[in-house]
Amino acid sequence: MRLEADIEVGRGDFRLSCQVAFGRGVHLISGPIGSGKSTMASALASLIGYEGRITKEGIGSATMSLQFPEYHVTAASVRDEVLSWGLDPRDVIGRAGLEGREDTDPFKLSRGQLKRLNLTCMLSLEPDLLLLDEPFSSLDCRVKALICESIEAREGITLVFTHERSVLPRVDTISHIEDGVLEHHGAVPDAIYRWRSPPPYLRRTLDADVLPKNIRLEDCMEALCATRG
Repeated sequence: MRLEADIEVGRGDFRLSCQVAFGRGVHLISGPIGSGKSTMASALASLIGYEGRITKEGIGSATMSLQFPEYHVTAASVRDEVLSWGLDPRDVIGRAGLEGREDTDPFKLSRGQLKRLNLTCMLSLEPDLLLLDEPFSSLDCRVKALICESIEAREGITLVFTHERSVLPRVDTISHIEDGVLEHHGAVPDAIYRWRSPPPYLRRTLDADVLPKNIRLEDCMEALCATRG
């Protein structure tokens, strides 16, 4: 299973350049707001035009979670929204923490509740390729952690496009976008040294001359405790 891209995308005055390959696993694409993350995700999902080549090997299904969950809504109730994904509402609604809201209009949910519903549906589909555009926006830390666990448990290829700086999943590779240019840092843990924009807790760990096994706060705490033990 492999995704390869050598593309350029122009949107007005903005231009994105991307040359990268991803295998099975979880891949982080970081970058500030406006850097090109959503543009790259949309191009890889073939939602917008691009110049160049995208090759998919062993990928039979692909799904993208848009940054704004409202764009995914197609039904008038939470129950029917889950059914529209071909899923069992009894299972999904419970895991999304929306018990008792089965008959609620999805647009009457808070942004965080709607985001939870959308992500729970999408992760339940288990597509070969899953592209997540800012999956942690509008979520509290507890829900972010639960989403991270679901991301880590996935099979296939998962691309996480985010500027999140607090709660992140364990990942296999790290890339960074700045001003439309993608820089692929490579596989973790060596890629951590090359990451241009590590979260503050990870930066402090590296400043202590400690390299954690992965990028989560728990990984940093474990690495620091091991060196002090």
